[in-house]
Amino acid sequence: MLTKFHTFLFLISILLVGCDHSDKEGHEESPKYEATTPFREDVYIKKEYVCQIHGIRHIEVRALERGYLQSIFVDEGQMLHKGQPMFKIMPNIYQAELLKAQAEANTMKIEYSNTKGLAEQNIVSQNELLLAKARLDKANAEVKLMETRLSFTDVNAPFDGIMDHLKVRNGSLLDEGELLTTLSDISKLWVYFNVPEAEYLDYKMIKRDDESYTKVSLKMANNVMFDQDGIIETIEADFDNTQGNIEFRALFSNPDLILRHGQTGTIIMKMPHKNALLIPQKATFEIMDKMFVYVINNENKIEQRLIKVEAEIPQFFLIKEGLNDGDKVLIEGLRKIHPGDHVEINLIPTDQIRKNLQLHAE
Repeated sequence: MLTKFHTFLFLISILLVGCDHSDKEGHEESPKYEATTPFREDVYIKKEYVCQIHGIRHIEVRALERGYLQSIFVDEGQMLHKGQPMFKIMPNIYQAELLKAQAEANTMKIEYSNTKGLAEQNIVSQNELLLAKARLDKANAEVKLMETRLSFTDVNAPFDGIMDHLKVRNGSLLDEGELLTTLSDISKLWVYFNVPEAEYLDYKMIKRDDESYTKVSLKMANNVMFDQDGIIETIEADFDNTQGNIEFRALFSNPDLILRHGQTGTIIMKMPHKNALLIPQKATFEIMDKMFVYVINNENKIEQRLIKVEAEIPQFFLIKEGLNDGDKVLIEGLRKIHPGDHVEINLIPTDQIRKNLQLHAE
């Protein structure tokens, strides 16, 4: 009897434990996951383009007359000022030709004076006086020509700029037009960069409420941002059909002369997107190169939704297709649930999500 009684008590205890466990399972709550809704915001998308940097003026300095190079007054890499002497070509021949032209002009001046006196006395005709005047004008013109050729033996800086390599040395016999050096005005810079056709169209189709759309930034070769903003001035007329690009030109000031002609860098252009539909990047996942999100329907069940992303910014995607403003999108637990699962959500206000956007905006 004692054994049967003990057995009875053991069975009763098992039943009580089982009922208690079933009761706990029945009252266990489903886990809650954070979700949010897409929101709209005016944002800027950064586009980067490799660029070439040019001085606003970059010229070749050449000899205008033939002769021996007598003097060099400047050095490579030197900052020159407008009118500063650079080179001197031996002037002897041109000085002699000028003296000869001046002597000829003096002769013609005397001849004209004599002819004029005779014409006033009606000894010679007016035609003779006109011919004498023409010979004097020709002689004076020859003097001007010789003075100009003599001035060409002095080569002066045409503007403020930095001089490049010397191409000749003292004593060199120069031909007319021979390259002496190059000179770059880098007080301002023309920066050239190529933009793909689709991005060019995006740029041209922007509603231009202000001039901020023309502003660009420059990242130098050492990955440091240049401290001056640039302005897009011109766009080339034709597309490069082989590359599908078109060339833009931006103007930058270079007050500290940090950048030089021929350098490279990266242009950063901000493209505005008005009223863009945004969701956090962490709400998305990829399957076979396609982007998806989990949307919670009215029955609190999970639906898998295919989306198309238009662009991305730090922490957020701009949505082109697949979502509407009021959709509830899961932003955590994406690996723990499956389509059709019933979930409880903690809906994060869009204002809180926006703060994260502002935190990462630059």
